[in-house]
Amino acid sequence: MTDLLYGSELWSAAMLCLLVFGVTFLSSVTLDRNNDLHRSLLFFVSGVLTCRYIWWRATETLAPADWSLECFFSWSFFALEAVAALSSMSAFLILSRTRSRTPDVNETMGWWELDLPKVAILIATYNEDRSVLERTIIGAKSSTHPRCDVLVLDDGRRDWLEQFCVMQGVRYVRRPDNKGSKAGNINHALSLLAAEGNGPDFIAVLDADFVPHTDFVPRALALFREADVGLVQTPQHFFNPDPIQHNLGLSRSYPDEQRFFFDHLQPSRDAWGIAFCCGTSSVIRWDALQAVGGFPTESITEDFMLTLVLQEAGYRTLYLNEALTEGLAPEGLKEYVTQRARWCLGLMQIARSRLGPFGQNNLRLRDRWSVADSVIFWLSTFSFRLAAVTFPLLYWFFNITVVDAEVPDIIAYFAPYYMWVLFSLNFVSRGLIIPIVNDVSQLLGAIPITRAAIVGLIKPKGHPFSVTAKGGDRTKVVIQWRLMMPFLILFLATAIGLMIGIFIDAFAFNDAGDGKIVILFWTIYNLLILAVTLAVCVELPRVEQHLADHPERCVILYEGRLRRVWLTDLTQGTARIRGLVMTVGAPLEIKFRDLGDMHAHVLEAKGDGSLLSLNLSEQQYELLLKRLYVEGAVPSITSTRLSAIVSAVFKRASRL
Repeated sequence: MTDLLYGSELWSAAMLCLLVFGVTFLSSVTLDRNNDLHRSLLFFVSGVLTCRYIWWRATETLAPADWSLECFFSWSFFALEAVAALSSMSAFLILSRTRSRTPDVNETMGWWELDLPKVAILIATYNEDRSVLERTIIGAKSSTHPRCDVLVLDDGRRDWLEQFCVMQGVRYVRRPDNKGSKAGNINHALSLLAAEGNGPDFIAVLDADFVPHTDFVPRALALFREADVGLVQTPQHFFNPDPIQHNLGLSRSYPDEQRFFFDHLQPSRDAWGIAFCCGTSSVIRWDALQAVGGFPTESITEDFMLTLVLQEAGYRTLYLNEALTEGLAPEGLKEYVTQRARWCLGLMQIARSRLGPFGQNNLRLRDRWSVADSVIFWLSTFSFRLAAVTFPLLYWFFNITVVDAEVPDIIAYFAPYYMWVLFSLNFVSRGLIIPIVNDVSQLLGAIPITRAAIVGLIKPKGHPFSVTAKGGDRTKVVIQWRLMMPFLILFLATAIGLMIGIFIDAFAFNDAGDGKIVILFWTIYNLLILAVTLAVCVELPRVEQHLADHPERCVILYEGRLRRVWLTDLTQGTARIRGLVMTVGAPLEIKFRDLGDMHAHVLEAKGDGSLLSLNLSEQQYELLLKRLYVEGAVPSITSTRLSAIVSAVFKRASRL
């Protein structure tokens, strides 16, 4: 048996995989992820292995060209995979460079000297709760830049918000209609500022749920020393887990889905000069905005389009990869999927506009590439993920083989490509790409995103702006049946197909030969992906928590005595302490560092741990909001540990 294995195709393929694994190990200890030459080498190899794999797929695994269903489905699946591979290779090229603007900021801070620029901070809002808006407004007021005016742009036309703005000493703006959605709201404010004749030098744009840190404005302004810099974008960080993190119990071990884009892809785009505006957490030069007529309204992703409009007018977009704001990630699955489908639709509108990759405009070649890269990503990534869980069913039910490959070939061509690409992406991103979780995040929105991509290309106009709901009651278990149903059907069909293929002779097709083993493993992997997707569709209750909080000592006055306890959690209205047995309903006084003495009472008590309700004065409440959201480090998880993820998954599974 050993002699048979040694020297066989399987042995050769296994040795090739072992070689690739060894090279990845050596690369991980010798290469520098911040060195552009090293990154270029890394992703050049990724591109070569991708081309090698796609060439093998095209020449060795497709059904013969004829009018059969097997030919149609085999070539259709390959076409989707090839376009997805093209998207990957474009990403490899982008990721081959990276740039940090932090040294530039440190060097140019205060370039304005005595001519202090005036900044208008615009907070666009529609239907957010008071608790959401309070912290954003207070954060905006807390900027260390002396010349900041805060404007709250209310498309919800709420009287209580107007009164709150008066109390906070910020300007409240409402308009008679909601034409142009968010872009129209901001443009209305710009027209008011322009009409007053004393416009600002810069504007900062914030979504209603994004809280700026005190140094957000001055750090961003430092990059505007050169007159052709039109916009500076900063990353979006989140103080709450997104639905995938939360529903899988990965809030403290796996980062939010956007970390790869903001922490790694945008710095790489900046190195190529194609970073783009993401709306909130950006600062824009007033003269540049006036030169282009304000925010464009032809696309529901007006932020990306603004970058193109500014570039056409000669203004650059820079990216400052520093955690200077934090906000709310979509808390519900429906909102999560709706937001991404809106992004996709907006990119398709841009592709069909004058600023598309083939449009009559003055954009650079790299800008056209930037748009094309985004369009191909939205068109291919999600449709291919959907096809990957659907096409194996054709074999189990209809004996249609879409990938005619033998095990040694899969090991020789697919495995080295997959291993190297996975290593490369995780090497530059510090482990952010976890295959199963990444596949689930793509699969969740695959149907509406694919639909949005097709509809956006065919009919780019006439689509309303879908607001991402933030805040609200999230204290109950909610099963998203409508979102879950396609995946439940696919899971059952895959399980049934696998069972009848194994146990029922009429469906025990053997035409695929050795390729049946490939389909078997493919099917088992799909069952795992679909099972995790179904788990994500069960939305677990949420409680407010600030992920940056670490236990700290504090002093309480309880039953007439001062006692030292551990503060383990702190929110806008509650605190958790440990180290003292307390009685429900009992009053106490907490002595917080920097917050003064606060009255509270015990809501819940269990052992030596208690949940306290805080009775705060208005001044104390503002100070608490500053401590939680404005000051200190952003609480986002930015790297992963596999052991922590595995532990969290088992803990989540034990709760089923």
